[in-house]
Amino acid sequence: MAALTREQIVAGLTERLGADQVITDETVLKESSIDRYRKFEQCHEVYTQPIPAAVVYVKSTEDVQKVLKFANENKINVVPRTGHSAIEGGLETALENSIVVDGSTMNKVLKVDKYNMQVTCQCGVPLQDLDDMLREQGYTTGHSPQSKPLAQMGGLVATRSIGQFSTLYGGIEDMVVGLEVVFPNGEICRIKNVPRRAAGPDIRHIVIGNEGALCYITEVTVKMFKYQPENNIYMGYTIPSMKDGFDALRAVMAEGYKPSIARLYDAADASLHFDWSGDQNVLIFMAEGPAGVTKATAEGIEKIVSGFDGVKVVDPKIIEKWFMGLNWGAEQIAEEREEILATNNIGITTEVSGCWDCIYEIYDNACKRIMNEVPDMTLMGGHSSHSYINGTNMYFVYYYNVVDCAPEEEITKYHNQINRIICEEVIKHGGSIVHHHGLGKARAHCVWDEYGTSFYMLDTLKKAFDPNGIMNMGTLIPIKHDAENPWNF
Repeated sequence: MAALTREQIVAGLTERLGADQVITDETVLKESSIDRYRKFEQCHEVYTQPIPAAVVYVKSTEDVQKVLKFANENKINVVPRTGHSAIEGGLETALENSIVVDGSTMNKVLKVDKYNMQVTCQCGVPLQDLDDMLREQGYTTGHSPQSKPLAQMGGLVATRSIGQFSTLYGGIEDMVVGLEVVFPNGEICRIKNVPRRAAGPDIRHIVIGNEGALCYITEVTVKMFKYQPENNIYMGYTIPSMKDGFDALRAVMAEGYKPSIARLYDAADASLHFDWSGDQNVLIFMAEGPAGVTKATAEGIEKIVSGFDGVKVVDPKIIEKWFMGLNWGAEQIAEEREEILATNNIGITTEVSGCWDCIYEIYDNACKRIMNEVPDMTLMGGHSSHSYINGTNMYFVYYYNVVDCAPEEEITKYHNQINRIICEEVIKHGGSIVHHHGLGKARAHCVWDEYGTSFYMLDTLKKAFDPNGIMNMGTLIPIKHDAENPWNF
């Protein structure tokens, strides 16, 4: 079967949805070909990825079904999207004449169930709006990623998102109760809302973290929690040694305390946030929940942290004020773009995870290698912001000057080289190359090293649910540039 032309794709979509839902404006199409992984190109309005045939704004599950069936029958690549805040290339249109399916107009909160402590909403509901609404009623989702002003519920689930209060509430996978999804063949599946079941594998996890490579998420039910900000206790410390900082985090977690925030900044990263930190590393905690719980949590953390050499207490009001301005929305992104264009200096992050026995080596080795092997670095540091009883994450933060290269060359000369070094150190020490942003297309080439022998399971899921290879190709599993086998199967 011959591939459809762009004009035929647009005509087919228009026939099924109507012209008002099918966008072919050239500027919109270009901006929809990439995400913030290529933000240097984005700043210079240089678009190196194939431009999609159309952006489709779906209004219902049935709309999604129509689009996916059309794409599946004609083997057209589909890139699912909601908030457009991705930063790992997951929203790049890697194949010619792709369709971007945007669910941001599916933005209804369907049910707030206070008795069962759960809320159901469509995929395009903005997290900020949802949580603001719930907080007015005395509840919260407990989910607060830095992208909260931009992110929407479908994308958060699809990327296995995590929020700043994860040490207490968990990641999105701990919050999701039930789901509705559409598969490429048009099959609509609903996973019912129950607190737990043992009727076979937990099929929610076929959906959570699939990054749009298996199905399209149309509806989400997540847990709700009591919102009691009057009981919050903020705590801050400086600590001379990063190794001691990791050990302090480990001690807090191993003793069974559950602060909502548990963060460790090295001196370089701290210098971006705290003008008072000097050459010290910074530890930050927050306890929240019922008053008795927060008091006991804060007292326990204070006792543990004070036992480390050289620790100094920071005024908690400074920590509270800093945290209130941590999230990033459209205004901050616009300011960042202006700064990049003015200075040619760019800051990016890569986040990974590891058990307690390897996380310091991953951090230390990667930082040293990057400073030695990558040119034009102006800052190399990082922080841990999500901890567990058996380990923690590491958020590498790095800045470099873009020197003597065109916008489209920056990603190869700098960003990809830094990611390569980080991934090499993580794999060598047995950690995970991605903690919560998703593999996207940026780190998909490392999927075999990440999964090892369990890659068989991921590969089998992809082939079973997407046999024609239409769902966000190049995300999770790289595309083979092979004319006889373009779908990597």
